[in-house]
Order: sequence, then C-alpha cells, then structure tokens
Amino acid sequence: MHSKILSYSLLFTIFFCIGCSNTPKKDLKAVKKTVVKKDSIQIDAEPVKKEKFVLTEDNALEFFFNYNKTLTESIVKITTNLGSFTLQLYDNVPYHKANFIYLTKKGYFNGTYFHRVVKNFIIQGGNSDSREVSKKRKEIGRYLLPPDTRKGHKHHRGTISMPSSENDNPHKLASPYEFFIVVTNPGSYHLDKDYTPFGKVIQGMDIVDLINNQEVDAGDWPMQNIYILKAEVIK
Repeated sequence: MHSKILSYSLLFTIFFCIGCSNTPKKDLKAVKKTVVKKDSIQIDAEPVKKEKFVLTEDNALEFFFNYNKTLTESIVKITTNLGSFTLQLYDNVPYHKANFIYLTKKGYFNGTYFHRVVKNFIIQGGNSDSREVSKKRKEIGRYLLPPDTRKGHKHHRGTISMPSSENDNPHKLASPYEFFIVVTNPGSYHLDKDYTPFGKVIQGMDIVDLINNQEVDAGDWPMQNIYILKAEVIK
C-alpha cells in the first residue's frame, strides 16, 4: 500500500514538474516578444528637431567674436547692374568684418539695392522693399552692433562704413544689414567719431562713382533701381 502511494506521489511530482517547466518557456517567449516590440518603437521614434539659429541682441556679439576667429577671408566682390567693385575688410574691426562676411555668405545682399545716393558724399546699400529681403532679415535675426571707432581708420574716399539705426539710438549702434561707401574727395571725416569704417574699395572705384552720379529723387532714392546682383567672398 505504501509503495503504491509512493508511486502515485512520484508520478504526480513528475507530471507537475513537467507542467511547470513548460509554462515559464511560454511566458519567456511572450516577454521577449514584448521587449523587442518596445525597442523597435524606440528606434523608429522621430528625433527631436534642432531649433534654427537666429541672431539676437543677446547672442550677436559672442557669435561674431567667435565667428571672426574662423575667418581667413577679407576680400568681397560686389556686382551691381552698373558694374562691380571689390572691397578689402579690416582685420582689426572684428565684429563689423565678421558681420559683413557672414551676411555675404548667407546671400543676404543678393537682390538688395543701393537705395540712397547722396551726390558727392556717399552711396548706401543693403536695403530693399521686397518681401524676399524682409524674409532673409527675419531668418537671420534682429540685432545691432556697437560702434568701433578707435582703430585708427578714417572715412577717406572709398571707405566702407556702417550706418547707425534710425530708431531711438543715442549710442549710434550700427544697423548691420546696410553699409555706405564714401565718395567725397579726400573724405568725409566728420563721420569718424560716430560711424565705424571697416574696409575700403581696392578695385572698381569708378563704378562707385558711376552709382553716385545716377539721378535721384528728393529723398536721395535713385530714379532707376541700382541692384546688387551678387555679393561674394573671393579670398
């Protein structure tokens, strides 16, 4: 009798163990399948989009300070519908030089005008009333640059300089999207204390004079648009 009970107990234990050994295997497969599914969801998830860089009053100076360190170029060619001229930018006016090269490489000046021509004084460019130019400004950012007038540069004939913003601006902060070139002979030195010379015309001054000789209206706006077709950094 005891042997029968022992036999039945032994058989029950064997069947129980077999049943137990099968169950975990089935559950393990289910768990593994779930883990793989979760991992695949993580892999296929869309990456977080990086915000587009925009210049502001808070980051512009630091950006141009560091950007200038990367520059090896200082020569810019401006091509207009009346001809082309070439500029050499000064190395010791870092913010204004870096700003001008940055905007040139961004293609900002392409399609802008020489919108102000004052006879025997200056030609001023970099503005336009087109939506495309307004869009470019919005994408690049809104900022001003501090004047840098103590580097020994004067507003000689052929000097390129940066006008100040027309807004409430007692410190003569520069409007970075525009520039002017002096045509006065020998120069317009009354500008030295307020504006920042950051380069000079080294070729094509005859084209600058030709632009200055165009007919203008009472507000110094040329009667015929003078386009900047292309601005390019050449070396």
